[in-house]
Amino acid sequence: MVTTQTPAGPPPSGNRRRLRRSRPLTPVQEPAGRTAPGPADTEPEPRAGLPDVPSDQPRQLTPAQAFDALYAFCAPALVRQTYLLTGRRELAREAVERAFQLAWQRWPDVARDRDPAGWVRAVAYDCALSPWHRFRPRHRSPEPPPADPADRELLHALLTLPPAYRRTLVLYDGVGLDLPETAAETEASTPAAASRLTHAREAVAARLPELADPAALHRRLLELASAERLGAARPTHVRTGSERRNVFWTRAAIAFTVTIVGATTLTLRTAPTRYEPPIAPAQAVRGVPAVGGMGPLSREDRELREKLRKAETSGPERVFPEAR
Repeated sequence: MVTTQTPAGPPPSGNRRRLRRSRPLTPVQEPAGRTAPGPADTEPEPRAGLPDVPSDQPRQLTPAQAFDALYAFCAPALVRQTYLLTGRRELAREAVERAFQLAWQRWPDVARDRDPAGWVRAVAYDCALSPWHRFRPRHRSPEPPPADPADRELLHALLTLPPAYRRTLVLYDGVGLDLPETAAETEASTPAAASRLTHAREAVAARLPELADPAALHRRLLELASAERLGAARPTHVRTGSERRNVFWTRAAIAFTVTIVGATTLTLRTAPTRYEPPIAPAQAVRGVPAVGGMGPLSREDRELREKLRKAETSGPERVFPEAR
């Protein structure tokens, strides 16, 4: 009997098995002079599909957390600075709160700004020095001055300066900005800012000669700002107020738009669709006596009547025509 041998080849597809490499069971011998790595020297293998996150990467803050951090860092100092500009405690708090409300409304842009604190400070100063505050009834009456006489004199000297000079003096000698930054924040050229600063210092030194030194003026401004207990509102209150203001103005805009659309629709429905000739205006008729009844005689009429009655008997003879 002849036996045929099946040629060598791959096994049938149904009986295929995956081959895997077997790891050696015995540990690999290290060369002389080297020791096997311990647990501390072994680095974990990176897992496939997961990005490597460095451990020293800062934690990402939410917009609300970043805003609260900026508010906690800047708000107390801004309230004291705006108090030096206005001399009013409530107005200083209101200006700072309004500035941070605007910052929360424009938070993506403010967060990407190179100086968010400077952005908020500029808006707070603008709100504090707005000329429209003079028309508000509660800002017409003066507030109680500081208790210290020296503080009262310094605050009075500041408030007598023009707003632009006062702002320049507070930024340079109070906040500590340099001259180009002060000029940029006050929207003036550097020579103009230097001139304002010089005139402001001279005006303050004329009232308070002991503050002619810029270092002494800087120290007294800090003492005056720190003497008043000026607190700021909570950041959650500011964010909530900003959101409520946005909702109010959004609803007001929607209501105004609906009113305009309704008035336009009503006009289109009630307006005439064809030409109607206008009615000629009325004209007064002349030459017609006024309608009126007999009234009492005036003094002139009575005098004329008496004159006619007297002239009936003594007048000229009546002329009669004669036939010829």
